[in-house]
Amino acid sequence: MQQEYTPLSTQTLSNVATFHQPAQLLPEIVTMASPATEVMTDLKQVMAIFIPATRNIDAAKQRMIMHSVRLLLALDEQNNVLGLITATDILGEKPMQFIQKSGGKREDILVKDIMTSREKLEVLCMDDVNSAKVGNIVASLKQSGRHHALVVDRENGTQKVRGIFSLTQIARQLGAHIQTHEVARTFAEIQATLGS
Repeated sequence: MQQEYTPLSTQTLSNVATFHQPAQLLPEIVTMASPATEVMTDLKQVMAIFIPATRNIDAAKQRMIMHSVRLLLALDEQNNVLGLITATDILGEKPMQFIQKSGGKREDILVKDIMTSREKLEVLCMDDVNSAKVGNIVASLKQSGRHHALVVDRENGTQKVRGIFSLTQIARQLGAHIQTHEVARTFAEIQATLGS
């Protein structure tokens, strides 16, 4: 005999409805000797915020504001990571430098035009992070002169972005200010910085 099922009652969605997202619960306060994983945004627990590399930078800025982040993964059509774009990229000198070099207007600048491409990204290995301390991550970020670091692991022989370290988040959890300076990593970046 087949079971009879009654339909559920429905209602309309309110005009102030939001949505659930996975939330990673990070420890409030850490020390330099705390495990590094306590300050990593783990993408197995928190959804990655991303944008197609072909979108314009104002769309990227709005996405950052909407999600309260300062970094987006830039993806191709197959969801492969092409690079990353930060709020500093969008709000700093990169857009003006791109316009001076290539012409056009700000609204013509795409994420791929000013992002840090994957060829220039230095990533940390999850195996190393698992045995590292917060102090190791801070030292790594200071040495690279970056505010963010990506962490990768391997799954079925494929490299996958597993986590993100943010200097701002680490400083908040440490309860201290951490100073690092963005550094030019290539000759082209040095030339652009010098305005040559």
